[in-house]
Amino acid sequence: MDIDVIIPVYNEEANIPALYERLAAVLKQLTTQYRLIFINDGSSDRSLELMRNLSQDHREVRFIDFSRNFGHQVAVTAGLNFSTASRIVIIDADLQDPPELIPQLNAKMNEGWDVAYARRKSRRGESFFKKWTAGMSYRLLAGLTSIDIPLDTGDFRMMNRKVVLAINQMPERHKFIRGMVSWVGFRQTFVEYDRARRQGGATGYSFRKMLRLALDGITGFSNLPLKLATLAGFTISLFSFGLILWTLHARYVAGDYVQGWASIMISILFIGGIQLICLGLIGEYLIRMDANIRQRPLYIINETNLDGTEK
Repeated sequence: MDIDVIIPVYNEEANIPALYERLAAVLKQLTTQYRLIFINDGSSDRSLELMRNLSQDHREVRFIDFSRNFGHQVAVTAGLNFSTASRIVIIDADLQDPPELIPQLNAKMNEGWDVAYARRKSRRGESFFKKWTAGMSYRLLAGLTSIDIPLDTGDFRMMNRKVVLAINQMPERHKFIRGMVSWVGFRQTFVEYDRARRQGGATGYSFRKMLRLALDGITGFSNLPLKLATLAGFTISLFSFGLILWTLHARYVAGDYVQGWASIMISILFIGGIQLICLGLIGEYLIRMDANIRQRPLYIINETNLDGTEK
């Protein structure tokens, strides 16, 4: 059995040495054939230097250096593209997801599962707002998407080769890995754990990036927002028609019509707001269609010690 561990990195110089030591200690207990594939996603600190040094001292360390920051999900995708092992692990470099959980994931794989993902029981060291928004986004995705995306899970998981090959065939440009893993199917199970505090450095996932990831998940795996926009359009149209009838009745029948602009302005603003929301939803889908049509490279590699034939 051989294992590839995919590690997206963005400004993680404070964590890379400890991450390597913990991963190496765990993986040596499972197999002698393993690789650590670090993907440097445009880091501005010493992350790339540390990767180079590790690769010179340890033959199992590989690295990919992007020409700029392409995003966490794209970095994971690059690792999947270059992976060749029979089992593949995805783990972040911040050590919030413990490498010591990998043997439990591997044990699930030995039972015949194709995917073993890590599900969080608790999230230490994170603000109430971060926990609340994360919980809401997971449940919003579960309610809107057409596939069963597990709640309270990130990208930390182990997959077999056929799952990775299936994911690599998916050509969309806006990646949402956990949704893609759910979409391809196969037999999937989970291991629960308590997520630790970040060991060092600052998170690279701002609120804007979290919102973008949630939008990628919703628009990539659900047409429900478009259906809701259509339903909202019909509902508001009926409401507006009723308001017109009421206005005509008040003016010509009841005779208590009071001239003014308040009701007109409220109606215009309300209907205009719904229209803008609907246009925004349609625009999100069009943006993704445009990105897929352009067929630009998903990422550009500046430097790597991986053999190009492994892609």
